[in-house]
Amino acid sequence: MIEINHLRKSFGEGDKKIVVLDDFNAKMEKGQITSIIGGSGSGKSTVLKHLIGAYTPDSGEIWIDGEEVSLLKGEAANSVRKKFGIMFQSGALFNSLTVEDNVALPMREHTELNESTIQIMVKMKLEMVGLRGAEHLKPAQLSGGMVKRIALARAIALDPKIVFYDEPSAGLDPISIGVIDKLIIDLSRKMGITSVVVTHEIPSAMRISDKIIMLFKGKIIASGSPDEIRNSDDPRVQQFIEGSPDGPIPFSKSQTDYGEELKGMIKV
Repeated sequence: MIEINHLRKSFGEGDKKIVVLDDFNAKMEKGQITSIIGGSGSGKSTVLKHLIGAYTPDSGEIWIDGEEVSLLKGEAANSVRKKFGIMFQSGALFNSLTVEDNVALPMREHTELNESTIQIMVKMKLEMVGLRGAEHLKPAQLSGGMVKRIALARAIALDPKIVFYDEPSAGLDPISIGVIDKLIIDLSRKMGITSVVVTHEIPSAMRISDKIIMLFKGKIIASGSPDEIRNSDDPRVQQFIEGSPDGPIPFSKSQTDYGEELKGMIKV
Protein backbone atom coordinates (compact mmCIF):
# COMPACT_ATOMS: atom_id res chain seq x y z
CA MET A 1 0.00 0.00 0.00
CA ILE A 2 2.88 2.39 0.80
CA GLU A 3 6.44 2.26 -0.51
CA ILE A 4 9.14 4.81 0.34
CA ASN A 5 12.38 4.78 -1.64
CA HIS A 6 15.58 6.63 -0.68
CA LEU A 7 13.75 9.44 1.11
CA ARG A 8 15.99 12.25 2.23
CA LYS A 9 15.10 15.47 4.05
CA SER A 10 17.21 18.22 5.57
CA PHE A 11 16.57 21.64 7.08
CA GLY A 12 18.76 24.73 7.10
CA GLU A 13 21.66 25.80 4.91
CA GLY A 14 25.43 25.56 4.99
CA ASP A 15 26.89 24.91 8.42
CA LYS A 16 23.40 25.03 9.88
CA LYS A 17 22.12 22.25 7.63
CA ILE A 18 20.64 19.31 9.53
CA VAL A 19 19.86 16.01 7.83
CA VAL A 20 16.70 14.69 9.48
CA LEU A 21 16.05 11.72 7.18
CA ASP A 22 18.86 9.96 5.35
CA ASP A 23 18.05 7.29 2.74
CA PHE A 24 14.82 6.12 4.39
CA ASN A 25 13.38 3.02 2.69
CA ALA A 26 10.26 1.19 3.82
CA LYS A 27 7.19 -0.76 2.72
CA MET A 28 3.87 -0.73 4.58
CA GLU A 29 1.79 -3.71 3.48
CA LYS A 30 -1.94 -3.56 2.81
CA GLY A 31 -4.06 -4.27 5.87
CA GLN A 32 -1.08 -4.39 8.23
CA ILE A 33 0.02 -2.18 11.12
CA THR A 34 3.45 -0.61 10.83
CA SER A 35 4.81 1.28 13.84
CA ILE A 36 7.64 3.78 13.59
CA ILE A 37 9.58 4.22 16.82
CA GLY A 38 12.64 6.16 17.92
CA GLY A 39 13.71 8.90 20.27
CA SER A 40 12.85 12.57 20.01
CA GLY A 41 14.55 14.06 16.96
CA SER A 42 14.99 10.69 15.25
CA GLY A 43 12.81 11.62 12.25
CA LYS A 44 9.53 9.84 13.01
CA SER A 45 7.26 12.84 12.61
CA THR A 46 9.14 13.93 9.51
CA VAL A 47 8.29 10.59 7.86
CA LEU A 48 4.64 11.07 8.78
CA LYS A 49 4.56 14.63 7.42
CA HIS A 50 5.95 13.41 4.11
CA LEU A 51 3.30 10.69 3.91
CA ILE A 52 0.44 13.14 4.44
CA GLY A 53 1.92 15.64 1.99
CA ALA A 54 2.92 18.33 4.48
CA TYR A 55 6.59 18.09 3.43
CA THR A 56 8.24 17.68 0.04
CA PRO A 57 11.36 15.48 0.13
CA ASP A 58 14.78 16.71 -0.94
CA SER A 59 15.02 13.48 -2.91
CA GLY A 60 13.38 10.07 -3.08
CA GLU A 61 9.96 8.66 -3.91
CA ILE A 62 6.77 8.05 -1.97
CA TRP A 63 4.26 5.62 -3.49
CA ILE A 64 0.75 5.37 -2.03
CA ASP A 65 -1.69 2.85 -3.49
CA GLY A 66 0.32 2.59 -6.69
CA GLU A 67 0.79 6.33 -7.25
CA GLU A 68 3.97 8.36 -6.79
CA VAL A 69 2.83 11.26 -4.61
CA SER A 70 5.89 13.14 -3.40
CA LEU A 71 5.55 16.01 -5.89
CA LEU A 72 1.77 16.13 -6.31
CA LYS A 73 0.02 19.47 -5.86
CA GLY A 74 -3.54 20.82 -5.87
CA GLU A 75 -6.37 18.51 -6.90
CA ALA A 76 -4.01 15.61 -7.62
CA ALA A 77 -2.70 15.76 -4.03
CA ASN A 78 -6.22 16.13 -2.62
CA SER A 79 -7.34 13.04 -4.54
CA VAL A 80 -4.65 11.00 -2.79
CA ARG A 81 -5.44 12.52 0.61
CA LYS A 82 -9.01 11.24 0.36
CA LYS A 83 -7.55 7.74 0.57
CA PHE A 84 -6.30 8.26 4.11
CA GLY A 85 -7.38 9.51 7.50
CA ILE A 86 -5.25 11.06 10.23
CA MET A 87 -5.54 10.73 13.98
CA PHE A 88 -3.58 13.63 15.46
CA GLN A 89 -1.71 13.43 18.76
CA SER A 90 -3.92 16.00 20.48
CA GLY A 91 -7.10 14.76 18.80
CA ALA A 92 -7.40 18.16 17.06
CA LEU A 93 -11.17 18.32 17.58
CA PHE A 94 -12.92 21.62 16.98
CA ASN A 95 -13.96 22.82 20.44
CA SER A 96 -16.89 24.84 19.12
CA LEU A 97 -18.43 21.81 17.39
CA THR A 98 -20.29 18.89 18.89
CA VAL A 99 -18.97 15.35 18.58
CA GLU A 100 -21.47 14.75 15.79
CA ASP A 101 -20.32 17.80 13.84
CA ASN A 102 -16.63 16.93 14.31
CA VAL A 103 -17.12 13.44 12.90
CA ALA A 104 -19.46 14.65 10.16
CA LEU A 105 -17.10 17.39 8.97
CA PRO A 106 -15.15 15.29 6.40
CA MET A 107 -18.41 13.96 4.95
CA ARG A 108 -19.91 17.43 4.63
CA GLU A 109 -16.74 18.80 3.05
CA HIS A 110 -15.87 15.99 0.67
CA THR A 111 -19.07 14.15 -0.24
CA GLU A 112 -22.52 14.96 -1.56
CA LEU A 113 -24.33 12.80 0.99
CA ASN A 114 -27.56 14.24 2.32
CA GLU A 115 -27.77 15.23 5.98
CA SER A 116 -29.86 12.26 7.12
CA THR A 117 -27.35 9.83 5.60
CA ILE A 118 -24.47 11.71 7.23
CA GLN A 119 -26.13 11.44 10.63
CA ILE A 120 -26.54 7.69 10.16
CA MET A 121 -22.88 7.39 9.12
CA VAL A 122 -21.77 9.39 12.17
CA LYS A 123 -23.66 7.01 14.47
CA MET A 124 -22.00 4.05 12.73
CA LYS A 125 -18.51 5.51 13.16
CA LEU A 126 -19.16 6.32 16.81
CA GLU A 127 -20.47 2.79 17.32
CA MET A 128 -17.19 1.47 15.95
CA VAL A 129 -15.18 3.36 18.59
CA GLY A 130 -17.65 2.56 21.40
CA LEU A 131 -19.08 6.06 21.81
CA ARG A 132 -22.51 6.00 20.24
CA GLY A 133 -24.72 8.35 22.23
CA ALA A 134 -22.02 10.99 22.63
CA GLU A 135 -23.13 12.90 19.53
CA HIS A 136 -24.29 16.05 21.32
CA LEU A 137 -21.32 16.46 23.67
CA LYS A 138 -18.62 19.08 23.17
CA PRO A 139 -14.89 18.18 23.29
CA ALA A 140 -14.53 19.99 26.65
CA GLN A 141 -16.95 17.45 28.15
CA LEU A 142 -14.85 14.45 27.07
CA SER A 143 -12.04 12.61 28.80
CA GLY A 144 -8.65 12.30 27.09
CA GLY A 145 -9.41 8.76 25.99
CA MET A 146 -12.79 9.78 24.58
CA VAL A 147 -11.21 12.63 22.64
CA LYS A 148 -8.81 10.15 21.02
CA ARG A 149 -11.66 7.82 20.09
CA ILE A 150 -13.71 10.65 18.59
CA ALA A 151 -10.63 11.70 16.62
CA LEU A 152 -10.36 8.14 15.34
CA ALA A 153 -14.05 8.11 14.36
CA ARG A 154 -13.42 11.28 12.33
CA ALA A 155 -10.29 9.76 10.78
CA ILE A 156 -12.33 6.84 9.41
CA ALA A 157 -15.34 8.96 8.40
CA LEU A 158 -14.64 8.57 4.68
CA ASP A 159 -13.78 4.85 4.90
CA PRO A 160 -10.09 5.39 4.10
CA LYS A 161 -7.71 2.73 2.87
CA ILE A 162 -5.00 4.07 5.20
CA VAL A 163 -5.00 5.65 8.66
CA PHE A 164 -1.99 7.55 10.00
CA TYR A 165 -1.66 7.78 13.79
CA ASP A 166 0.51 10.43 15.46
CA GLU A 167 1.25 9.28 19.02
CA PRO A 168 -2.25 7.80 19.51
CA SER A 169 -1.57 6.76 23.11
CA ALA A 170 0.13 9.95 24.32
CA GLY A 171 -1.17 11.14 27.68
CA LEU A 172 -3.52 8.20 28.26
CA ASP A 173 -3.81 5.82 31.19
CA PRO A 174 -2.97 2.12 30.61
CA ILE A 175 -6.59 1.04 30.17
CA SER A 176 -7.30 3.80 27.64
CA ILE A 177 -4.12 2.83 25.78
CA GLY A 178 -5.42 -0.74 25.65
CA VAL A 179 -8.73 0.49 24.22
CA ILE A 180 -6.98 2.51 21.48
CA ASP A 181 -4.70 -0.42 20.69
CA LYS A 182 -7.69 -2.74 20.28
CA LEU A 183 -9.42 -0.25 17.98
CA ILE A 184 -6.33 0.02 15.78
CA ILE A 185 -6.08 -3.78 15.58
CA ASP A 186 -9.81 -4.17 14.86
CA LEU A 187 -9.72 -1.60 12.03
CA SER A 188 -6.78 -3.42 10.49
CA ARG A 189 -8.11 -6.96 10.86
CA LYS A 190 -11.83 -6.40 10.24
CA MET A 191 -11.76 -3.58 7.68
CA GLY A 192 -8.41 -4.17 5.99
CA ILE A 193 -7.17 -0.67 6.81
CA THR A 194 -3.45 -0.12 6.46
CA SER A 195 -2.18 1.59 9.61
CA VAL A 196 0.99 3.61 10.15
CA VAL A 197 1.59 4.45 13.81
CA VAL A 198 4.21 6.90 15.08
CA THR A 199 4.66 6.15 18.77
CA HIS A 200 6.92 6.28 21.82
CA GLU A 201 4.83 3.60 23.58
CA ILE A 202 6.98 0.49 23.21
CA PRO A 203 4.54 -1.97 24.90
CA SER A 204 1.79 -0.68 22.62
CA ALA A 205 3.97 -0.97 19.50
CA MET A 206 4.94 -4.51 20.45
CA ARG A 207 1.29 -5.43 21.00
CA ILE A 208 -0.31 -4.04 17.86
CA SER A 209 2.34 -4.11 15.15
CA ASP A 210 2.89 -6.46 12.27
CA LYS A 211 6.11 -4.55 11.57
CA ILE A 212 8.21 -2.08 13.55
CA ILE A 213 10.72 0.38 12.10
CA MET A 214 13.19 2.05 14.46
CA LEU A 215 14.90 5.31 13.55
CA PHE A 216 18.05 6.80 15.03
CA LYS A 217 19.48 10.10 13.77
CA GLY A 218 17.40 9.90 10.61
CA LYS A 219 18.43 6.37 9.66
CA ILE A 220 16.65 3.04 10.01
CA ILE A 221 18.62 0.91 12.45
CA ALA A 222 16.10 -1.92 12.81
CA SER A 223 13.07 -3.20 10.93
CA GLY A 224 11.05 -6.33 11.46
CA SER A 225 8.37 -8.07 13.49
CA PRO A 226 7.97 -7.29 17.20
CA ASP A 227 9.87 -10.47 18.04
CA GLU A 228 12.70 -9.51 15.71
CA ILE A 229 12.93 -6.05 17.29
CA ARG A 230 12.73 -7.51 20.78
CA ASN A 231 15.58 -9.92 19.99
CA SER A 232 17.75 -7.42 18.12
CA ASP A 233 21.45 -7.50 19.00
CA ASP A 234 21.82 -3.78 18.29
CA PRO A 235 22.55 -2.12 21.67
CA ARG A 236 20.73 1.05 20.55
CA VAL A 237 17.54 -0.92 19.95
CA GLN A 238 17.82 -2.74 23.27
CA GLN A 239 18.45 0.50 25.15
CA PHE A 240 15.40 2.16 23.60
CA ILE A 241 12.93 -0.66 24.11
CA GLU A 242 14.15 -1.18 27.68
CA GLY A 243 14.06 2.54 28.44
CA SER A 244 17.55 2.54 29.89
CA PRO A 245 19.34 5.88 30.46
CA ASP A 246 22.70 4.15 29.96
CA GLY A 247 23.84 3.07 26.52
CA PRO A 248 24.91 4.30 23.10
CA ILE A 249 21.91 6.66 22.78
CA PRO A 250 22.86 9.76 24.80
CA PHE A 251 20.37 10.92 27.39
CA SER A 252 21.04 14.65 27.05
CA LYS A 253 20.00 16.34 23.80
CA SER A 254 23.12 18.51 24.09
CA GLN A 255 25.16 15.34 23.48
CA THR A 256 23.41 14.48 20.22
CA ASP A 257 24.37 15.62 16.75
CA TYR A 258 21.24 17.77 16.62
CA GLY A 259 21.91 19.63 19.87
CA GLU A 260 20.08 22.87 20.48
CA GLU A 261 19.76 23.68 16.77
CA LEU A 262 16.39 21.97 16.42
CA LYS A 263 15.01 23.38 19.64
CA GLY A 264 11.94 25.45 18.87
CA MET A 265 12.63 25.08 15.16
CA ILE A 266 10.68 22.06 14.00
CA LYS A 267 9.17 18.83 15.27
CA VAL A 268 11.03 15.94 13.68
